[in-house]
Amino acid sequence: MKEIELKLQGKLKRLTNHTFKFDERVREGWFSAVYFLKTKEIVEDYFPNNIVTMQFFQKQDAVLCGTDEVIALIKEFADKPEELEIFSLSDGEKIKPFETVLTITGPYQSFGYLEGVIDGILARRTSVATNVYNVVKAAGISGNQKPVIFMGDRDDHFTQQAGDGYAAHIGGVTAQATHAMNEWWGKQGMGTMPHALIQLFNGDLVAACKAYHEKFPEDELLALVDYNNDVITDALKVAREFGSVLRGVRVDTSRTMIDKYFLRNQHLLGTFDPRGVNIELISALRHALDAEGFNHVKIVVSGGFSEQRIIEFEKAGAPVDMYGVGSSLLKINIGFTGDNVMLNGKHQAKEGRKFRPNPRLEKVDLSEI
Repeated sequence: MKEIELKLQGKLKRLTNHTFKFDERVREGWFSAVYFLKTKEIVEDYFPNNIVTMQFFQKQDAVLCGTDEVIALIKEFADKPEELEIFSLSDGEKIKPFETVLTITGPYQSFGYLEGVIDGILARRTSVATNVYNVVKAAGISGNQKPVIFMGDRDDHFTQQAGDGYAAHIGGVTAQATHAMNEWWGKQGMGTMPHALIQLFNGDLVAACKAYHEKFPEDELLALVDYNNDVITDALKVAREFGSVLRGVRVDTSRTMIDKYFLRNQHLLGTFDPRGVNIELISALRHALDAEGFNHVKIVVSGGFSEQRIIEFEKAGAPVDMYGVGSSLLKINIGFTGDNVMLNGKHQAKEGRKFRPNPRLEKVDLSEI
């Protein structure tokens, strides 16, 4: 967890705004709530010289993400951004409920219409980063940190992959499914075979693996072994065929299925839920591989994994080497609020809100972004 904790101390260098791609319609207010746009017009006529301070916070223990993106947004779309004074925490820092993470001071009409857009960026990126951090932490509670693969492409709108992938990187994942997910942090997507490849070889896993290895000999061979719902039989087939070339097997059994191993060993049933990827199945798979000398073959599990489910596997000592996680990492469960709290240097905010200075904030120099 050392690299993750380094991020959480805010010691990673800020990205430049060249990293981010924005829709030019932001400038027209296309993505801003209409009442912000109307307020902008009123302020331009009635109080063009007023200076406000807007601060942003949320209400949970979380891992902050999205500040780099927000700062780039402000530089790109605020009117005279060089005249704004911005203080911010950094992506990857741990934050507390109600802690101020960002302040912007300047003429309201310069940046106020971006309030909701900023809230949305911080909410989504921080939610994903926090979800990922909690899952990665769960995958290390046994004392042996297991890698986590971010497999959220099928659970996400494709336009969000780059930003969510960056947030997952901030949270601590080591690999991601698509190139887009890796775009903002300069890596490549990783992956081996889907069920579709095995289907195209008429369900013959060994034949599919042979074709994969011939086509991509530089890749580590990782076989997907649940296609026929008989993971131990198929894992042993491919291990016997490839020996030391086989680096691992992935189990992705549907939560509605019971593997054929349990149909052959019905005396095991009755004390646990045998559906999907379960601890008993993975333990039996590890035992079967080791019994034939395939100790080097790693076991990757995927399919409906969450923080709590990983904790259960780790506490039970399940012989998992890597977790693939998708949908649970994309739940947006953290919301940010932006408030005007200072007017012309004096406290002025709605009842229940006030300016909350945070000594951890650092001043942002837009000329260096």
